[in-house]
Amino acid sequence: MPTTHISRRSLIRGITAATAVATLATGLAACGGDSDAATRTNDSAGTVTVGQLSNGAAKETTLKVSEVKSISAKLPDALKKSGKLVIGSGTLPSGAPPLGFVGSDQKTLTGSEIDLARLVAAVLGLEPEVKRFTWENLFVGIDGGKVNVGFSNITDTEERKQKYEFASYRKDDLAFEALKDSKFSFDGDYEALTGKTVSVGAGTNQERILLEWKDRLEKEGKKLTVKYFQDNNSTYLALNSGKIDAYFGPSPNLSYHVTQTKSTPSPTRIAGQFSGAGATLQGLIAATAKKNSGLAQPLVDAINHLIDNGQYAKWLAAWNLSNEAVSKSEVNPPGLPLDNS
Repeated sequence: MPTTHISRRSLIRGITAATAVATLATGLAACGGDSDAATRTNDSAGTVTVGQLSNGAAKETTLKVSEVKSISAKLPDALKKSGKLVIGSGTLPSGAPPLGFVGSDQKTLTGSEIDLARLVAAVLGLEPEVKRFTWENLFVGIDGGKVNVGFSNITDTEERKQKYEFASYRKDDLAFEALKDSKFSFDGDYEALTGKTVSVGAGTNQERILLEWKDRLEKEGKKLTVKYFQDNNSTYLALNSGKIDAYFGPSPNLSYHVTQTKSTPSPTRIAGQFSGAGATLQGLIAATAKKNSGLAQPLVDAINHLIDNGQYAKWLAAWNLSNEAVSKSEVNPPGLPLDNS
């Protein structure tokens, strides 16, 4: 969307020199838009430990999980031959706890999404290899073959199905985060956004929903201002200073951040939630591979094996995400409609 990218470029041009230096230091490994990510793969045979190095975001839990040959036999021949599953995470530059972030050792990528990917790789008999990208470049990586599958809080949408295939694994709920003393609340009616200034991540599903609401309000002669920031730190500085009324993002990220602000001078709260697939359909998060890659079915079978054998529930519980459980994984389930209705 041209107006979105113009506003982001203008924002970047206006960053102070000090902030630019700090950003450079944070994202140095991301100069090309991606980087190899350290991840724990030294589990003993037949086990995967989730919640490692989470700095309190999760309870470290060791799960028994081994290759299921009836499932791994369904993998494309090239993947069997390589022996590894290249996993994409769109968490550069600053991470997004609890979904994907650099752990307490300051080098290892941890998070709920990476842990599920490691569990799935174990069922498929493959060695997990993680690559980190900016959100936009994650999809470039999938398109160009740098990545076999994205595990990065990717929403299943009908638009994305034109290029990708999905294996669902978690509910997709979005949320608004506001300062605790703010009067803003959202009950599902976009009219509540009239006159507000809201931040959202560019290129995300929540951006698409928010811009749809913005268009509707404009047709009614009302205004919603949408702002973009380079990273979460900048977003929360804007929220704390009153430059924005709320931040619209994935519910797990925002709920985690609310817990981190409880004892700070600027505590926040969840001001409302919305399904990532719109008002009439439960949104779903899905492992994402290139369309016709042949990966969706073995990914679904691996996830369902984890569901049926209890590792899935223990993974969610370790990361305090049990309320986002699904009863089964599906190939390309219905997602956010093309018309956002």
